[in-house]
Amino acid sequence: MQKVGYFKSIHVKIVLIYVLLIIIAMQIIGLYFVRGLEKTLRENFQESITDRVSLIEYSAREEMIKVRSEEDQTPEQSLYSILAGLNSIDIKEVRVIDARYQILATSDSNNQSIVGQRSMDDLVRKSITAEAAQENISLDRKSDDRIWVLATPIISKGEVIGTLYIESNIENVFGQMNEINRILAGGTAMALVITVILGILIAQTITRPISDMRRQAQAMAKGNFSRKVRVYGSDEIGQLAIAFNHLTNRLQESQSTTEAERRKLASVLTNMTDGVLATDRKGRVILINDPALRLLRIPREMVLNRPIISVLGIDSEHSFEDLIHLKEALNLDLSSNERPFILRANFSVIQKETGFVNGLIAVLHDNTEQEKVDIERREFVANVSHELRTPLTTMSSYLEALADGAWKDEEIAPSFLQVTQTETHRMIRLVNDLLQLSKMDSRDYDLNREIVNFNQFFNRIIDRFELSKSDHVTFVRMLSNKAYYVDIDTDKLTQVIDNIISNAIKYSPDGGNIRFGVVVTDSILKVMISDDGMGIPSENVDRVFDRFYRVDRARARSMGGTGLGLAIAREMIEAHGGRIWAESEEGQGTTIFFTLDILTDEVGEWD
Repeated sequence: MQKVGYFKSIHVKIVLIYVLLIIIAMQIIGLYFVRGLEKTLRENFQESITDRVSLIEYSAREEMIKVRSEEDQTPEQSLYSILAGLNSIDIKEVRVIDARYQILATSDSNNQSIVGQRSMDDLVRKSITAEAAQENISLDRKSDDRIWVLATPIISKGEVIGTLYIESNIENVFGQMNEINRILAGGTAMALVITVILGILIAQTITRPISDMRRQAQAMAKGNFSRKVRVYGSDEIGQLAIAFNHLTNRLQESQSTTEAERRKLASVLTNMTDGVLATDRKGRVILINDPALRLLRIPREMVLNRPIISVLGIDSEHSFEDLIHLKEALNLDLSSNERPFILRANFSVIQKETGFVNGLIAVLHDNTEQEKVDIERREFVANVSHELRTPLTTMSSYLEALADGAWKDEEIAPSFLQVTQTETHRMIRLVNDLLQLSKMDSRDYDLNREIVNFNQFFNRIIDRFELSKSDHVTFVRMLSNKAYYVDIDTDKLTQVIDNIISNAIKYSPDGGNIRFGVVVTDSILKVMISDDGMGIPSENVDRVFDRFYRVDRARARSMGGTGLGLAIAREMIEAHGGRIWAESEEGQGTTIFFTLDILTDEVGEWD
């Protein structure tokens, strides 16, 4: 999480808001106080001037209406005497002006030259004309101080006989106000300093638990639920801290439960033999287990976030919506030229209670063996039916002929009966072989094992065939005189070797050789029986041990074979813990190998 800058923190914001509120409050209080004080001082100053002016106005009016004799002073002299006696630092100058705007007297001794001149001041004219006092605040041209100018009309018997013009020094009032403002500003500054300090302390009481909760939230985002928020009090923030700690405990429990379930699910998915894929609501793969990767033979990075229909290779046949509504399993044919590979895919829709589709789960199962078993079963039924139908058809034909009267013909009847008997024996052998295979498939048999010298055992079987074979085949033995002991069921292994040698004799041409050999490697005895027959095509070599398989069906049937001999041989060798296989080249003959465990560490060789 990004670190919060100092000036962006809530602590600074609270202090700033607190200080701004104090400043605004103090400004409002200061403005109201200063304006009220200024108004009061000005009114007091003007009232004091007005009170004194009223006395001067009375004296000046008496002098202006006085009837004078020759011995009395002139009005200008008497008025000057009255004004000269005015001694006040507040009043700068007082002038007496008659109704014709002529200046009769002034209190300023340095400005006596204006006496007798006409006054051009607007306030004077307005006061005489309007018969009311006029006032104004202006600047002194000499000192630039503010002065209060008052023009009061002198009225006698309801008639304006002049006006009294006063210039008072009101700058002292503003000076007092400035001094008061400086004191107020200093007090405000001190109050702000104290306010900031208190604001910081108060803000800390709010922001400290919030900062603790922020750090706890960051730790929880990283998976650390061990920290707890300190509770500083029982107020709303304290209650919030308690609730936050409770939330932390619940989240820790939920996270532990979720992690346990996740581990269970991961273990289940990992140990499943079936492959599992999960998609989001748009059909993109978001989960796949290792068995699915092995079944699909693709790396994980090529699967995640790809459409499931592309991953399964069915994008040309189905859409994601088709899979959602698919009710039956879908077979995926991933076979190659080397081997068949069939997967069965079952699809399950993930839905909310409202019916909204959240995704899809696909379960993949390797169905190759099942398909192979089904194919082999169908082929087995077809082969058995075919094998039984041929002799039954033959027998039916000959029996019908006999029933139609052929039994009376002494030349034909015996041959017909012989054919019927031959086909009957053939069906008996087929049924016996099938019963034997069925017993071995069900493992319903026991091996009567005994320890024998394999070379002696092998030679006795070869000797038996050599006595009864025809002269067109030559046996070549490549066996040593060394004794190799094996633990085997002699009856079943005799049947295996009999089947292999019988096939070698059947398919060997005139003048052909049948070779027998034994070699031992790492305590494994490998037996070889080879012929010079017609051979087997390379693509069919691995099928010679399948049931009813024949390279040349017509020739094998004419020789009385059932097509089950090598299949029985494979079952018996595998029951002994060995392995059997064939090597062949078309036109060059076939070699059958099988292995057995020996009871000696000695090694023999054959060339």
